[in-house]
Amino acid sequence: MIETKAAVLTGTATPPYATNPVVHIEDVQLTPPGSGEVLVRIAAAGLCHSDLSVINGDRPRPLPMVLGHEAAGVVEETGPGVSDVQPGDHVVFSFVPSCGACVPCQSGRPALCEPGARANTHGELLTGSKPFHRAGGERLNHHLGVSAFAERTVVSAASLIRIPSHIPLEKAALFGCAVLTGVGAVINTARPTPGTAVAVFGLGGVGLSAVMGAHLAGCHPVIAVDPLDAKLELATSLGATHAVKAGDDAPDVIRDITGGGAHCTVEAVGSARVLTAAYNATRRGGQTVSAGLPHPDQRAELPAALLVGEERQVTGSYMGSAVPRRDIPRLLALHEAGRLPVDALHTQTLGLAEINTGFDALAAGAAVRQLVTPGTLPSGGANGEA
Repeated sequence: MIETKAAVLTGTATPPYATNPVVHIEDVQLTPPGSGEVLVRIAAAGLCHSDLSVINGDRPRPLPMVLGHEAAGVVEETGPGVSDVQPGDHVVFSFVPSCGACVPCQSGRPALCEPGARANTHGELLTGSKPFHRAGGERLNHHLGVSAFAERTVVSAASLIRIPSHIPLEKAALFGCAVLTGVGAVINTARPTPGTAVAVFGLGGVGLSAVMGAHLAGCHPVIAVDPLDAKLELATSLGATHAVKAGDDAPDVIRDITGGGAHCTVEAVGSARVLTAAYNATRRGGQTVSAGLPHPDQRAELPAALLVGEERQVTGSYMGSAVPRRDIPRLLALHEAGRLPVDALHTQTLGLAEINTGFDALAAGAAVRQLVTPGTLPSGGANGEA
């Protein structure tokens, strides 16, 4: 058995989490990687609203669970049948494993992998196993096939994308969710043409990445919407041409700026109310993209007649409609070329023991992306450079 420390979610709660913790740091055990599985030492893992949504109950998952889904690390051991990666490889995790054989996978839409979705719902790997367990034998559920808030994790090889070893691992972790989801919502899902107007509602890691994606695509104007002045300022530094304070009048302000509404709006909050606002800010013939995950009980009320009368589109974008093995290397290359300034997303770095404090900051909107470094980084220091 492999001994490791991990952040285990034992129940659901509302903040403050530092004084009422439901995420506990435990000494747990890992079953060595079986067929098609890989042992990875975690270098850095991001705190994301998707993790927070499991903690507060908005996204029900089987408990107890080792949390964390946005991460990068180093391969330590491979199980039988694994050929894509080998010990020493640097990898970024994909939070939807791709089986490669179901209809969505074979249609070029691995984010919708059906066996991967079932495995994630049941808290297990694509292989069907649950490698984490307590000393007494109790199995712990996996989070989105990753469970990165741990010193080490065992995952399906289908959850890993190999990256060049010179890329800092703390930076690479951001590409596993925030950058992939946000940039992908624009580039892959909306596919705007240069010069078209884009408005992004919500400026967390995904929303700010969507702003970067719109700027990368040559969109104009790029309108950022959020209640917090600091995030609006950050969005402006990342390519937004206009900053709009969130509120009931935001759709009207956007219509004034664009002369009728944005060609594309992106909802990156996970709120049916904000989705309605984004829809109302979209022009005739435009597209509203929903990239946030609200509570399953939320319902959006949209003027249905406009779908026909104005040829509107409302589109979901999960994991940025990405093909991770294609898109993550491309996005990393764009970052290295200076086209995606993702460093601006990194708010602070925490130790594993500080994770509940980090979730309080995330819930309060005081942080964009906090990175947890559970163990010792690879030789070369905090950047993970060889």
